[in-house]
Amino acid sequence: MPEDKRFGYITFPLLPPLLAIALAIVTRQVLPALFLGVWAGGLMLTGYNPISATAQSLGWIVENATDSWNATILIFDFIIGAFVGLLFASGALHSAASAIAGRVRSALGATLASWIMGVIVFFDDYANTIVVGSTMRPIADRLRVSREMLSYIVDSTAAPVAGIMLVSTWIGFEVGLIKEAVATLEEEALAGLIPAAPTIEAYAAWLHSIPYRFYSIFALLLVLLVVLTRRHFGPMLKAEHRAVATGKVLRDGAQPLMPTETVLGEKPAAKTHAPAWLFAVSIAVLIGVTLLGMWVTGGGDRWWETSFIDALMNADSATALLWGSFAAYIVALAGALATRSLSFSVAMEYTVKGMYLMVYANAILLLAWSIKSAADAVGTAEYVVHLATAAGVSPLLVPPIIFLSAMFISFTTGTSWGTFGIMMPIAVPMAWKLAIQTGDVDLAYTVMYASIAAVFAGGIYGDHSSPISDTTIMSSMFTGADHIDHVNTQIPYALWAAITGGVLYVLFAIGVTSPLILLPIGLVVLTVGHYFISEWYGRLVGLPSKVPNYAESLEEEGE
Repeated sequence: MPEDKRFGYITFPLLPPLLAIALAIVTRQVLPALFLGVWAGGLMLTGYNPISATAQSLGWIVENATDSWNATILIFDFIIGAFVGLLFASGALHSAASAIAGRVRSALGATLASWIMGVIVFFDDYANTIVVGSTMRPIADRLRVSREMLSYIVDSTAAPVAGIMLVSTWIGFEVGLIKEAVATLEEEALAGLIPAAPTIEAYAAWLHSIPYRFYSIFALLLVLLVVLTRRHFGPMLKAEHRAVATGKVLRDGAQPLMPTETVLGEKPAAKTHAPAWLFAVSIAVLIGVTLLGMWVTGGGDRWWETSFIDALMNADSATALLWGSFAAYIVALAGALATRSLSFSVAMEYTVKGMYLMVYANAILLLAWSIKSAADAVGTAEYVVHLATAAGVSPLLVPPIIFLSAMFISFTTGTSWGTFGIMMPIAVPMAWKLAIQTGDVDLAYTVMYASIAAVFAGGIYGDHSSPISDTTIMSSMFTGADHIDHVNTQIPYALWAAITGGVLYVLFAIGVTSPLILLPIGLVVLTVGHYFISEWYGRLVGLPSKVPNYAESLEEEGE
């Protein structure tokens, strides 16, 4: 069918992602919601023929399952599941939790330790969710931290910290997009279409954008603020009161995305637990081999002659994670056998059980990728961008417009990287062209940096708040949370961090462009707003806005 006729059937490009999100929230059934979203895209693409739409939907699923990067991530998930199964069955996970628990004796301590670990494991958002979620879940459970709270901490440190750190799996992709966008401006300047093009290197432009990534910065700070004050609002307030009062870290009827206890049992299979060092060494191997893999895959044939930072620009993070997870699994297997905590047959049994943990989560990931294919096919992103850029605007208005557009695209498609790829080729030329026409080169650079930041900040908003985001899914997975409960409890905090960032972009639009002024203002807005919103919501639902800090010592003394 010709292109123009095909798109003539598309009545509402936002329908596939909006339908999936709405159904997931209302029905609490993620898989059918996602499939119906994919099918809605197929329906429009095939002229509302239900048979052809089904065939198209299945075709998208197959395409995404056989995509090299996607297939690598799916296998990585299965290997990580096997890795978790071995650590659980051998008792190494429990030994490590006991070692950490000696220093963590309260709910506040557990949540603070989770935040600190989330910041430390900065090099990759997937690895962050795996390491922090798996390590802190048994500790948080014992200290009556709700799974909703733990998944919020994990999710809100993973992508935000990976997106702004100087060394991470994200940098290569981000810098590459900036480089391509700047190259387009250079071509137009040579052709005489614009007065001048930026002369700054792409990595330097990336660095200059960091102070304007308001959402990422304030999402991280809001988690710390919530942890230290124990003030909550939205569904999280009820979840935390439930956990402290009853010890139920999951609500009655919840369906954990990775049901560890259901599949692996309540206790390790090993009669004698493997030592904590096995867990520590396995995680160190996971991180070390993953980082080495990034160096190797990004450095070419003579990778050792390439600097690590340069290699990151071209690294294959999926392959690196696959290598890291397999190496960690082998170490865990060897350690479990060497310490005689597991026999080989039991180790294989729990390897398979660990893989089974990931079946449901991988099904969601596959459908989440497929709904992006449907959204691309019906022009969801192009539609949103067209609405945002239809009218001529002031250069200073470009960052807030880009931020809102990126937020909406990332939330409805569930992908930050997809949003980056869509928005960066539009944001950088739009910002530079409008600003350079004023004749103020310094203004042009400032607007460009802020617009680059707005793309990344808005994209990360969706990455860790959308129910169809892979990082959101993996956060639910490795903390053992009910996925929809995680989404519902996290969204109010994500919105408040986004609103705080939005306030700063509005101030930017009226001429306050220095981050040295904007960031302190944002911190005040974030902190004061958090206090008053928590007070208001607590009165609204009749619960104290500040949740008591459960501490083991008090229980032991019978207080």
